[in-house]
Amino acid sequence: MKKLLLLLLVIVVVVGATAWSKRVDIILSLAKYKTSQKYADVAPTREIPWQRGPETPADLVGERLPNIILIVADDLGYNDISTFGGGVGGMQTPGIDRLAAEGAVFTQSYSGASTCAPSRAMMMTGRYPTRTGFEFTPTPAGMAKIVGVVAASMDSGLPSSIYDEALEESQPPYERKGLPASEVTIAETLKAQGYNTAHIGKWHLGRENGMAPHDQGFDDSLLMQSGLNLPEDDPNVVNAKLSFDPIDRFLWAGIGFSATYNSGDAEKFKPGGYLTDYWTDESIKVIKANKNRPFFLYLAHWGPHTPLQATRQDYDALSGIEPHRKRVYAGMIRAVDRSVSRILDTLEEEGIADNTVVVFTSDNGGAGYIGIPDVNSPYRGWKITMFEGGIRVPMFVKWPAKIASGTTVKTPVAHIDMMPTLAAAAGAAIPVDVAIDGVDLLPLATGEGSDNWSRETLFWQNGHYQVVRHGDWKLQLNDRPTDGLQKWLYNLAEDPTEQNNLAASHPEKLKELGALLAAHQASSRGPLYESVVQMPVMVDKTLAEKFVEGDEYVYTPN
Repeated sequence: MKKLLLLLLVIVVVVGATAWSKRVDIILSLAKYKTSQKYADVAPTREIPWQRGPETPADLVGERLPNIILIVADDLGYNDISTFGGGVGGMQTPGIDRLAAEGAVFTQSYSGASTCAPSRAMMMTGRYPTRTGFEFTPTPAGMAKIVGVVAASMDSGLPSSIYDEALEESQPPYERKGLPASEVTIAETLKAQGYNTAHIGKWHLGRENGMAPHDQGFDDSLLMQSGLNLPEDDPNVVNAKLSFDPIDRFLWAGIGFSATYNSGDAEKFKPGGYLTDYWTDESIKVIKANKNRPFFLYLAHWGPHTPLQATRQDYDALSGIEPHRKRVYAGMIRAVDRSVSRILDTLEEEGIADNTVVVFTSDNGGAGYIGIPDVNSPYRGWKITMFEGGIRVPMFVKWPAKIASGTTVKTPVAHIDMMPTLAAAAGAAIPVDVAIDGVDLLPLATGEGSDNWSRETLFWQNGHYQVVRHGDWKLQLNDRPTDGLQKWLYNLAEDPTEQNNLAASHPEKLKELGALLAAHQASSRGPLYESVVQMPVMVDKTLAEKFVEGDEYVYTPN
């Protein structure tokens, strides 16, 4: 009996040790199985019944309200396009370059936040998160916990993430973490002005309780319901998995390939091809169906966000780019650029280009976790940080009827300005019963009234990580849980790439900008829900590089 008990004990120990050593693989396998069950009932691709305008126009194109198209890339770095002299691996982006050349280029344009969801909320509302409460990017249930386990098993050298499991369990589900239905979106504003409104692609602002796009002012919504650009085993896709990124490892296990139409999470079906191209195909259908009446199209691309997946055609066209993940990433940007070209060509073919406002931007800066060092060059920092690399983004506005080709605007602007700008283009009234923080950019873009521009201050906030730009001065404050308050003060006119921290040498400026942040925070309504995780992010190294003592990093809530 003793020998049997001893044998059983040995077996338990061996099985336990094996399970522990393979815990990450086991957890990810379970996540992948759960995902396969969730998407087991995805229906085949379906035809989208886009609403149609009149077959013949009621008036001349130039005599009606302008069409409006807002194109947003996801995690596109400042140096990912050739417009500013860059381009991944030297790759050109002629479609985006064309849009920039034919309109206004805002050389100091900022995202609303350093992560996607709050930034998109600010585009939709023109309001800071301190007013809406939508401060943190929502993540699916269990993601933070799984990512934490995966990260803990890796030898990155970084300090540990901080995860509050009890707090996560007390919060609303992922589908109910979003922009409150009470907020007035640009889609609602334009719809009230007589526009047909269509959303295609990413949303990330909630799917239930009146938060879904078709509940927030869009007549039609073709929603990215999950996150694969194509199924992993599709013969037309080339994948690049990032072994050094715990979030990437979760994504490959935890997301599927599906879309919905005007139903939030219900009635899932397979998209009709690689997402960037599929969204573009459907966008062209929207344009053609509504060319005889004013329309607003919000095309929110998933690319080049991870998981890194390029079409085989785009990958093969970029044979000179190395390493593999960089080539795949470049292929994703090539697809986004092709999308912009196709949209512009369609407007020309339909004879409505002159009276169409086309805006292109990115929700935040390029990500350091993809392991490509130059995506935000020449700026420091990545997505999730609020150094210039994390929040400086391209913004181009084309409107041939009003904006001269080759216009350059050097005034600092931000995503909060999108809502009042598009409303002004449509002659629509913005809400008067709520504070709108953004301002109309058309006077800057057209030169009509630009001398009256007076705004000096922009704010960013992600929990304890708070930033203000006032004139040429920028202050970042981060109450890092490991070792106290970090302070970075820069004069961007003299030091646009944030190399020389002036916090110690300019106490008077530190005090002045600190007071602005304190006043901004004092008026905050507080977040709708608390952050459940804080992540360490290196400022000057990608996640593919080893963290060593002395490397600058931030802890940021999410």
